[in-house]
Amino acid sequence: MKEIEIKTEYITLGQFLKLSDCISTGGHAKFFLQENKVIINGEADNRRGRKLYVGDKVEVEGCGAFTVGKA
Repeated sequence: MKEIEIKTEYITLGQFLKLSDCISTGGHAKFFLQENKVIINGEADNRRGRKLYVGDKVEVEGCGAFTVGKA
């Protein structure tokens, strides 16, 4: 499981997908989330504005499993 470190209190799912290299730009997030399954802490979620906090576990279909860490 790869750790994605953030410097802020939280990060949105759209920003997270870009940081984790699942998408190349933030503009792709909407379309990516319509076509790919994302599991956050065991629950499916496709809202690009979903706030992710340190300790959250994110599984992205076709991209891998990640955890949010503190930088």
